[in-house]
Amino acid sequence: MSPDKERNVKGILLKTIGTSKALTFGVLVTVIGAVAAALLPPLVLERVVDRLTLGRAVPFSMAALYFGLIALTGILESGREVLLTVFGQRITRRLREALCDKLTRLPADTFVKQEPGAAVSRFVGDVDTVETLFTAGIISMAADLCKVVSILAVIFVKNRGLAVVLLFLIPVLFAFTRFVQKRMLKSQIDNRVAVAKVTNHVPETVRSIRTIHVLGKERYMCRRYGEYIDESYEAMERTNFYDSIYSPVILILNVVVTAAVLLLSASGNARIQEFFGMSVGTAVAVISYISQVFTPLESIGMEIQTIQSAVAGVHRIDEFLGMEERWETEEEVCFDRSAPCIELKNVNFQYEKDKEILREVSLSVEAGEQITLAGRTGVGKSTVFKLILGLYRPQEGKVLVYGQEAERLPDSVKRRIFGYVEQSFRMVPGTVADQITLFDEGISQEQVEKAAKLVGLHESICGLEKGYRTVCRPELFSQGQWQLLSIARAIVSQPEILLLDEITTNLDAETEQAVLRALGCAAENRTVLSISHRLYERNGGRLVFLGAQGDACQPIENS
Repeated sequence: MSPDKERNVKGILLKTIGTSKALTFGVLVTVIGAVAAALLPPLVLERVVDRLTLGRAVPFSMAALYFGLIALTGILESGREVLLTVFGQRITRRLREALCDKLTRLPADTFVKQEPGAAVSRFVGDVDTVETLFTAGIISMAADLCKVVSILAVIFVKNRGLAVVLLFLIPVLFAFTRFVQKRMLKSQIDNRVAVAKVTNHVPETVRSIRTIHVLGKERYMCRRYGEYIDESYEAMERTNFYDSIYSPVILILNVVVTAAVLLLSASGNARIQEFFGMSVGTAVAVISYISQVFTPLESIGMEIQTIQSAVAGVHRIDEFLGMEERWETEEEVCFDRSAPCIELKNVNFQYEKDKEILREVSLSVEAGEQITLAGRTGVGKSTVFKLILGLYRPQEGKVLVYGQEAERLPDSVKRRIFGYVEQSFRMVPGTVADQITLFDEGISQEQVEKAAKLVGLHESICGLEKGYRTVCRPELFSQGQWQLLSIARAIVSQPEILLLDEITTNLDAETEQAVLRALGCAAENRTVLSISHRLYERNGGRLVFLGAQGDACQPIENS
């Protein structure tokens, strides 16, 4: 199946079915078998009661058949539930794999436009509800509907009057079910939106906890959290209300229909007897079938909540899978080495509508050149880096790397071309070596040690309990050492271009000098672009000021 067909829940479901044919066949056999087996015990019971009524003995084989069919029905229904659980788990796995793959192909500005919690809720809550759709939702509902239709066919043969009553009654029940269904769907979607807000609020609070304490905003954050919780509760209360009124209606109808059939069957009117008359055994079988009609209808009522919740989850997952992806070239990248190493041509960029960050920015950087970007906070220095790295696409203009558009470069190529050092180190779960390689299997241990030696961190790492295999913890290194590790991470793949984003901002003077010495070694024979508010850190090269011009900025070069 082509990737395009797998970019929605339907495509993933079809692929799962195609690769799990034996499991799918088992589900179909157990579903159909359970429905068929459930029809037979009342028919056997009818013959047993009729024989007893006529004073005839009941053979042991007939009794054994009755209990055997009940046991078979139970076995088939249990098998159905087991197979559905396995099938649901396979769907869940494929959905999460598809979501994770999609996450890696989304542009960086996706998470500027939406809260991270909204994406997290799709991976957790929405996927879980889709799994439930198959384990206790749509297939169970289909089985229940098949059972209702089959029972109606049997009742029509046994008691046409009752069949006519049920045929008039079922459309009313269907209309009532649709009424409940539509309102529950809206409530489920409202709940998903509220849950996404709650999911996003907690990590946002933890990340900003110091600022919250300094500004005394604890009560405000608690109040906002409470508002999101209330939104979720209100949506769930509406869902529970409709769910709670559905089951009692079904149960009452069950009792009323059963009582009406018995009264009409006992009537002495010949015309009524023609439609509702039946033997004692048939009456027992019909009563059993009536309960079997209303029991699945009641189950359908309970399954509506599951299905509607899952439908809301499917909508949100499809919406996520349908998001615009990064624009990468599928052809082999051929750099034009005669072109400038980095070139910005009349670039306009904005994160939000009507709030332009860069306007008509042009900049040319030759291979091996060292350039420092300077300017006041907020003029777009870090934004220039993000454009060069291809994390964002300019609204107008072009950002080129050796003649190729930056946003179209594959990640594998970017890893070889760029080395990026941020203001603070971002630790990943793993060993010290993993912090440098970022789990790139193409980087050897020799390259890791060479990078660590270049920044002066090799001896400190060797002094750890397990050396490079030591599991990283925040207290393992000082702030300056973490920054040196960040430089080692940037240069380990031997990139041609180094991007340095105010990497000495939070360091003391002595540590800053150590980092600058390491940078001097790392920058040798490389193109270097750095951002700095401290102009004395500039090690020769060209200085480019990003100066304000209206609400946007343009470069002002100074040699």
